[in-house]
Amino acid sequence: MVKMRLFRMGDKKNPIYRVVVVDSRKAATGEYIECVGHYNPGSVELTIDNEKAQAWLAKGVQPTETVKSLLVKSGAIEKSAKLSAPKTKTKKSK
Repeated sequence: MVKMRLFRMGDKKNPIYRVVVVDSRKAATGEYIECVGHYNPGSVELTIDNEKAQAWLAKGVQPTETVKSLLVKSGAIEKSAKLSAPKTKTKKSK
């Protein structure tokens, strides 16, 4: 299965991430197929090539939850109902 996930780079306590397309069986810092964008959480800088991301999603690539929320922020995909906060059940009183 091919996934779209974050590839950690940068210094200690100063991460920078690449948004990459990778085979799910590969290591987290292993070889990837294509780099789709960059994300710097320190400066909240997000650069994603929306055309590449949409092309990979059309081919059936499964993004992780974090990457899915970044794709929504960049405008590559629309927000779905699954991205909303989970609703907690209220406890029944006896």
